[in-house]
Amino acid sequence: MNQTSVDVAGVEQHSLARSIALHLLPGALILLFYIVTAPFAATLGFPSGTALFVSIGVVLIPFELGILLSEGRRKNGRFSLKGIVLFREPMPWWQYVALGVPLFMWLGVVFVIFAPPLDSIIINRFFAWLPDWFFLFGRSEQSTGFSKSALAITAILNLLLNGIAGPVVEEMYFRGFLLPRLNSLKGWAPLVNVLLFSLYHFFSPWQNLARIIGFVPMVYVAWWKRNIYLGMIVHCLGNTVGALEMLALVFAR
Repeated sequence: MNQTSVDVAGVEQHSLARSIALHLLPGALILLFYIVTAPFAATLGFPSGTALFVSIGVVLIPFELGILLSEGRRKNGRFSLKGIVLFREPMPWWQYVALGVPLFMWLGVVFVIFAPPLDSIIINRFFAWLPDWFFLFGRSEQSTGFSKSALAITAILNLLLNGIAGPVVEEMYFRGFLLPRLNSLKGWAPLVNVLLFSLYHFFSPWQNLARIIGFVPMVYVAWWKRNIYLGMIVHCLGNTVGALEMLALVFAR
């Protein structure tokens, strides 16, 4: 048994209340930042999505990485991720391909085929009361009405922060830190982690069902293989594809 396995077996377990708080608090802070700054972004000619992408760099990354580093300092006496971010067991390269390709394809099926009509139904039935700016580009999610430069800046922020930096930190925090500390739930741990991870996206509650369906296989694989890197790659790829599509549409105008 390697050192990572020992660490996972002996890691301090979070109470359910503490785990819920650690899962949801960063999402609540992101929502607060979004609500405060989205109208301001609109006055500058930017879609509200710009404020959301900025929140990744201003709130998500500092908060979640800060929790990890502060826990590392408490445990190790210095800012360190040793013994804090777990599930880092190595995997042969072919397993990244054999497992990663179907996981990525599953995300594509869920978010490209099933999510749009499902999200539309849920929005119309339960969230039609939300103000138009709460949706990234307005309720219809159309990018018309914004300048090309504003959309280009938004698309670049989407690519860098939502496509790469945000998912990397999220996988470290949710799968490397929080998931191993739910190990006392045994086989239910990944499901609880996915449910709370989905709810943490307070700014897009209509996507909860699609997000849960899309992420459950990936999180169970991370838990099974004790490896966060595969999910990190799949998560980044999934978000990056959408960001690149947005970038291409902007420059094709």
